[in-house]
Amino acid sequence: MRTIVRLFILGGMLVLALSTIGCASGSKQDTPPPSGPKETGSKEVILATTTSTYDTGLLDMLLPEFQSKTGYLVKPIAVGTGHALAMAARGEADVLLVHAPEDEEEFMRAGNGLDRRLVMHNDFFLVGPPDDPANIKGSRNAAEALAKVEQARAIFISRGDDSGTHKKEKEVWVKSGIKPSGAWYQESGQGMGETLIITSEKRGYTLTDRGTYLALKKSLNLAVLLEKDPILLNIYHVIQVNPAKSPAVNSAGGKALAEYMVAKETQELIGSFGVDKYGEPLFTPDAGKNENELK
Repeated sequence: MRTIVRLFILGGMLVLALSTIGCASGSKQDTPPPSGPKETGSKEVILATTTSTYDTGLLDMLLPEFQSKTGYLVKPIAVGTGHALAMAARGEADVLLVHAPEDEEEFMRAGNGLDRRLVMHNDFFLVGPPDDPANIKGSRNAAEALAKVEQARAIFISRGDDSGTHKKEKEVWVKSGIKPSGAWYQESGQGMGETLIITSEKRGYTLTDRGTYLALKKSLNLAVLLEKDPILLNIYHVIQVNPAKSPAVNSAGGKALAEYMVAKETQELIGSFGVDKYGEPLFTPDAGKNENELK
């Protein structure tokens, strides 16, 4: 049986914000469990996923229902997408819920996944101090906004963790023609929730997914300053890990959780998640859709 090392969630501010969302069904972790043979018919399923699905409370809502219906015990590991994909490639996870399409496609081409299915989307946007010292509000697109941050030498907090959000940020910097460096450009090395808190405390700017920002908004002194740029689309897929990667992979459990994520009832739950608290859903369900229609 693989074990998981629990991490304490950093900062009392984040704990307070997350407490309004609900108790986690798993724990946020960045240390992968050791690989090794699983017991035949194991009921433990290792889900490697992004910090956004954890910080928003989405997993708290979805996983208890799955566990109740199937008898499986899900152990979520919330890390950056790059880390999650690397874990799965080593056979240290059974199923993935991630949001870096190009890297996911490479993962599939390498034979690391059996099946990759569209689950949901939301979007990224740029947030910063309400008084917007870099004057990015009103920019034509995200690349122009980041160029203004660089010109103003305003503090920008990058995740710096090879997550899907970090990958998207780097994509936008490339589009801007700027290679960010200097004291104004700082890396948190943390998940989205912690990064937002650091950004708020330092009166900086950052790129965030919509869901995590809305979940923590009341605890932050940050405003949405740039959104709705097509480059900022944020798409999530569920991937069943190929059991050929390791005898530790629970293929049956991974398949069951992947199918649950795209089931009609689950998609309806995803579509309503957050409406009661934030006045809008944190994610849009997409199972069965043509992904090109989202772009």
